[in-house]
Amino acid sequence: MAIRIVRLGSAKAGNEGLRIGTVRRPPRGVPKAEIAARGYYDVWFPILSPSPALVARAKAVTQAADWQRFVRQFTKEMSAPEPSRALDLLAALSTSTDFSVGCYCDDERRCHRSVLRELLAERGALIL
Repeated sequence: MAIRIVRLGSAKAGNEGLRIGTVRRPPRGVPKAEIAARGYYDVWFPILSPSPALVARAKAVTQAADWQRFVRQFTKEMSAPEPSRALDLLAALSTSTDFSVGCYCDDERRCHRSVLRELLAERGALIL
């Protein structure tokens, strides 16, 4: 059992389990009834996405220092009680079921899901 960190909209792996969308907004132009069928997510969980202001800053990143600033700010947002409890829950669930967590970004290295990967690992999550 484990968590997979995925790009939403990509083909779903056979043993991926439930796909959780940790994004601020649903995919544009996709009817709600088709979100899962098109490979985005089965459950929308925006509490684990950056705030709208932080999303805007992340999109404007051009240098490593800018990205590190984003990582610090997003990590701080995730330390608030509700997101922190959600991360604890996902880490605990990873020991008994398969599921995935994802975002739309092409490159995980410049995506909040890379930070989620680290935060989940710090909590003892099993990650593929």
